[in-house]
Amino acid sequence: MQPVFLALIIVSYFLLMLAISLITGRNAGNKGFFLGNRRSPWYVVAFGMIGASLSGVTFISVPGWVGESQFAYMQMVLGYLLGYLFIAEVLMPLYYRLNLTSIYTYLETRFGHRSYKTGASFFLLSRIIGASFRLFLMATVLQITIFQSWHIPFWVTVIITILLIWLYTFRGGIKTIIWTDTLQTTFMLLSVILTVIFVSKQMGLDFGGMVREIRASNYSRIFFFDDWHDKRFFLKQFLSGAFITIVMTGLDQDMMQKNLSCKNIGEAKKNMYWFSIILVPVNLLFLLLGALLFIFAAHNSIPLPARADELFPVIATGGYLPAVVSVFFMLGLIAAAYSSADSALTALTTSFTVDILGTKGKSEETIKKTRMRVHILISGVMVLLILLFRAINNESVISSLFTAAGYTYGPLLGLYAFGLFTRWQVKDKWVPVVAILSPVICYILNINSTAWFDGYKFGFEMLILNGLITFAGLFLIRRKGAGVKV
Repeated sequence: MQPVFLALIIVSYFLLMLAISLITGRNAGNKGFFLGNRRSPWYVVAFGMIGASLSGVTFISVPGWVGESQFAYMQMVLGYLLGYLFIAEVLMPLYYRLNLTSIYTYLETRFGHRSYKTGASFFLLSRIIGASFRLFLMATVLQITIFQSWHIPFWVTVIITILLIWLYTFRGGIKTIIWTDTLQTTFMLLSVILTVIFVSKQMGLDFGGMVREIRASNYSRIFFFDDWHDKRFFLKQFLSGAFITIVMTGLDQDMMQKNLSCKNIGEAKKNMYWFSIILVPVNLLFLLLGALLFIFAAHNSIPLPARADELFPVIATGGYLPAVVSVFFMLGLIAAAYSSADSALTALTTSFTVDILGTKGKSEETIKKTRMRVHILISGVMVLLILLFRAINNESVISSLFTAAGYTYGPLLGLYAFGLFTRWQVKDKWVPVVAILSPVICYILNINSTAWFDGYKFGFEMLILNGLITFAGLFLIRRKGAGVKV
């Protein structure tokens, strides 16, 4: 596909985003930016959250996972349902009862000021690294496919990438995001559906034939009960899915900010239940696509790329399918990357403004000026992080940074579990120490697990262990005889 044509697609895409921003961002004050004035239709939030929950990394990686782990990922998806049930019935009623703008305010009410700042800081660290990493991948794709041929430096590509997001989020914030997420989810799903249709047609298969072909292949196994050492073992995947959902949705300002923009707790619950139901067939669709791509590659003697992640882009853009698939693949990839990045930028702005700088006792005009400056600041930090990833130019190092960011969700899990399921108070000044030590201990256990635990290798269940260690640490620093505040 020609760079000029790709550039036209991207320009058209962002013009559409800007048009939505102009419409939805009118007269959006601080409450509109932070919570959408609590008027967001639950069904719009539910559909848009699909795109926000599937990043550009997931968009490309999930089909590629099929080659190694078959449909085992569905075990984790089923665990998601348990996690969403907990969020809808336990966490969201708490957030609405306390009328929170930032969900980390709960930690101050429950434990104290340092616990509150610790929780917010861990979110900020994890989210800004994660969002920057995903945008780094997107900027790299744009550089290779468009800007490199025009001799535009990478740093210019990065600034353009962040500037475009800033332009359509700085006015309306979450009030705009819920609508742009809806459009981005549509592009993403259309990309996958069209690829499935055209790949099936190329192989002469109708829907029934496609299902039979996949079922007869070596890719369609879902459940793994044989070996508990295997990272695909059902219980490990199911429980990991539940806890990943709790921390990466229920304890994540980015995802919960959308839920908190609903009119009331009843509509927020509707949103969460329908979103979780829709997410199951959507993930199954990605896995079906993955199996179909591997079968298609074998039928057409297409050499598999060194990295399974590259299979979807290779087939979608390599001339094996009609050009319309390439167009929608690029739209889907851009939508997947930006739907998670734009909401992350809004959530980071909200958390830094409310949690770190504070809004109590300040006028609406002062808060507005502050959050607009913070919006620019966070955008600048993301630019610097992306350029840092580029300078490192070492995939294993960057991957380690991304993994390390994931460790920060464990302390949040432990903090909220201790707050919700015990009545103890803690010595607030020691909470940051516990929250830092827990990921460090987990990292040491992870790199030595095969030697120390008879060949056992930790997978996603490391999150659960991280939360348990934090919980144990909080138990050790509890204040005896002190009851719960809320």
